[in-house]
Amino acid sequence: MASAMRSLVGFVNEIAGILYVGGIASHIVIGATVGTPDAETAYTVYTYKELSAYILILPGLALKILCDLILYVFYHERANWMKVKAVLVAFLTVNAFLFLVPMMPELRALADATKATGDLAAFHALENREALVGMSNAIPLALELILGHFKPRLFGERRAA
Repeated sequence: MASAMRSLVGFVNEIAGILYVGGIASHIVIGATVGTPDAETAYTVYTYKELSAYILILPGLALKILCDLILYVFYHERANWMKVKAVLVAFLTVNAFLFLVPMMPELRALADATKATGDLAAFHALENREALVGMSNAIPLALELILGHFKPRLFGERRAA
């Protein structure tokens, strides 16, 4: 029974990764494909990005955190890879809730407000900041996924083996 539950946690964690990474990938693809050449397009793109953050990215992140907590608390997963993974997920979570999530409605509102004037300078300034914060997630996310999949021995665990 415990093995089946641990398998279920692993499966949910895979789904969480798909939601989280897939949502991020969709943000990248729509930005690269459509861009934000005018206020109407910017509004449409950021409406999509905001909704996909709420539907894919944030639920995926929440499920990843839940799975890691279950592994830590109930399955006593205390290896160093899990500890480093927890720090990386904390970084991703802080970045999401302090920067990226608040920027989504703000960017959409800025795009909407500039429909009349067509002046996207303030929008593009915030969009560039959002892109930089988003890019800062790339390495921590890649490391978190690698650690979660390969579960390597790290630091003192390597010497002990």
